[in-house]
Amino acid sequence: MAELTGSDGETYTVGYGEYEEEVNASTFPDELQIYCVQTGWMNWGAVMEAFEAEYDVSLYDAQGSSGEALDDMRANAQNPTHSAYNGGYSFGLQAMNDDLTTDYKPANWDVVPDDLKTENGHVTATRQVTTSVTYRTDIYEERGLDAPETWEDLKHPDIAQDLAFTPPHTANGQASALSVNRAYGGDLDDLDPVIEYHEEIAEHGADFRRNVEGPMTSGEISTVVEYDYTGLNLKYNNDEFDEDQIDVAILEGPDGEPGAMNVPYGYALLRNAPNPEAAKLFMDYVMTDECQELFFDAYVRPIRASELDQPDEFPDQSSYEAAQFTVDQETLVENQTDIQQELVDRTPLQGAQ
Repeated sequence: MAELTGSDGETYTVGYGEYEEEVNASTFPDELQIYCVQTGWMNWGAVMEAFEAEYDVSLYDAQGSSGEALDDMRANAQNPTHSAYNGGYSFGLQAMNDDLTTDYKPANWDVVPDDLKTENGHVTATRQVTTSVTYRTDIYEERGLDAPETWEDLKHPDIAQDLAFTPPHTANGQASALSVNRAYGGDLDDLDPVIEYHEEIAEHGADFRRNVEGPMTSGEISTVVEYDYTGLNLKYNNDEFDEDQIDVAILEGPDGEPGAMNVPYGYALLRNAPNPEAAKLFMDYVMTDECQELFFDAYVRPIRASELDQPDEFPDQSSYEAAQFTVDQETLVENQTDIQQELVDRTPLQGAQ
């Protein structure tokens, strides 16, 4: 992929099709800033280390949610501080619609499903996750609780008393709300079902939390609605737990309705951003076999998963098939701001902001 060019440093071939070009390492910054590439999330820490080891470019640890990244992109539209966006796919589409992104098709762009990339090359999915429930099996056993199978099970007072959702302005919090909403017959135009659900569990103490790993470890909360990868990562990659203390469930609605939303995550090159050459190299790297395998190490399903060996630790595929659903990303973008605001305004659960 690289060839030596003497005193100018190394050059690398990046891009797919008409976007293929040579970039020179002499233009790379010491530190590359890309929104939501951060330690503690989807194994980005390992990706950051591997990229730096390969190309001698460090990545800024850009802690923050997809929604916070979009707000910052808008605030700095005339003088971008970051080179690219990485986060919830629908937020990337919003950035595109706000004219904050530019076109670039990374290497391996052709293997990404058509509904998970924009034909104009502005937004490309790199991985996807599914809404699930992670719970402390030891605490459930102490309380005489069965493993949850449907969203109705989480209404039990001994579960709801320390049940946590993530806030609705985040990509995963929005997906959690829409999963419950779909499980009880709602859609993007009708959020009454999830609000009614929140009202029932709020009576027993359920709330919103930004950070869940610490409270789960301490036993402060026994159940969290998040992504499958979060729970699997806690179960298998956290030294604070024995594997049998944590389990992950993919939930259906009370009458077998789909209740687990599949959520793509991806990236976009920002318009007039600094260091576009290094950003393109990073975007290409994320789509390599090496990096896609790093997502699997944290139980995140890479977009090229069909070409790789999926770990056996994932919940049984039949549970995904029974419960999972997708939302048209363009339609979600059209409604996303209103959905998030309505959830924040109407939910009785504490911590929505």
